[in-house]
Amino acid sequence: MMAREKVQIKKIDNATARRVTFSKRRRGLFKKAEELSVLCDADVAVILFSSNDKLFHYSSSSMEVVLERRSLHSKNLEKLNQPSLELQLVEDANYANLSKEVAERTLQLRQLRGEELQGLSIEELHHLERLLESGLSRVVAKKGEVILNEINHLQEKEVKLMEENDKLRQELLMISNSWKQPIGDSGGDDGESSDQSTDICNPDGPPQDYESSGTSLKLGLPYSG
Repeated sequence: MMAREKVQIKKIDNATARRVTFSKRRRGLFKKAEELSVLCDADVAVILFSSNDKLFHYSSSSMEVVLERRSLHSKNLEKLNQPSLELQLVEDANYANLSKEVAERTLQLRQLRGEELQGLSIEELHHLERLLESGLSRVVAKKGEVILNEINHLQEKEVKLMEENDKLRQELLMISNSWKQPIGDSGGDDGESSDQSTDICNPDGPPQDYESSGTSLKLGLPYSG
């Protein structure tokens, strides 16, 4: 089954074909509007003007009622989109007050920095001086608090380092003691071996007759020590 060729939407140049197409499409549009009204319980109104300025219209109910509802709906939308005059005045007043307060605060900050002091009276200058003194005292107090906190932190860090240092010193001392070898006293066995060594090497001991013993062995005579 071949697919239906899609019709390109553009103006129909032939006047006769254009009138025929308008008539067919108008009846189809009104039919769809009627179906939409019945299926969805909606008020539908369609107004058409042909190329020769001929009027065609369809309405599921009274055309006047539908047009009146449309006009009322548009007016309500305009009211919702446009703020009331009273609300606009309140917003303008709030904006003016905020702008004035911002300007005053900005000028005060400049004067606290020593700028735009021209035209100030003695009382205004005294008031500005008191503000500066009060602010300076708060800054000095905050600075002292920060310094004290830093000192406490450093002291705590020092205590921890000293504890770690003592712990390392004890560990090194234990390792050093484990490396040392115990020294024992000389016993009797060592003395005896020493004496034996002394006897062997002592030249004052009894001489041994190596020559006679050797002669006896050569002659086969019995050796008497």
